[in-house]
Amino acid sequence: MFTKFDHVSYERVCSGVGIPNLYRFLRDVEGIPEDPEVGKQVATTGDPSFVIIDQAVDPANKSELCAATIDLFASILASEAGNLAMKVLATGGVYLAGGASVHCLEVIKKPEFIRRFKQKGRLTDLLECIPVQVVVSPAGLAGAAAYGLEF
Repeated sequence: MFTKFDHVSYERVCSGVGIPNLYRFLRDVEGIPEDPEVGKQVATTGDPSFVIIDQAVDPANKSELCAATIDLFASILASEAGNLAMKVLATGGVYLAGGASVHCLEVIKKPEFIRRFKQKGRLTDLLECIPVQVVVSPAGLAGAAAYGLEF
């Protein structure tokens, strides 16, 4: 069941903790059927995001609902990353970090991700020049945190 919010932030859908929210939305509102075994794993694990991601990217275990969830997650992430790049003129690049980005790397590598990132109407040409990178090392997050604490 969904909790009603006055505002749904990008963090509620565009982060690792948001993946189960997207899964439930696609299952309960959009009516994409849930595989009973996958549903059991999602309901009983401590972090359902990893179950959903694993089921989505592993060709041997592919769940239609999980694949749709991760595709939606990647689409939202790409669009918001593009929005941020425009807002701050991130000409040096956009760096995606965190567990969800690393675990969804195969989906992020698909051309659809970059297409959504750059899809900004008359500002598309600006986004063409901005590289997108995924930080795959936990040391990268520690370095960014240490740098941030210096200010």
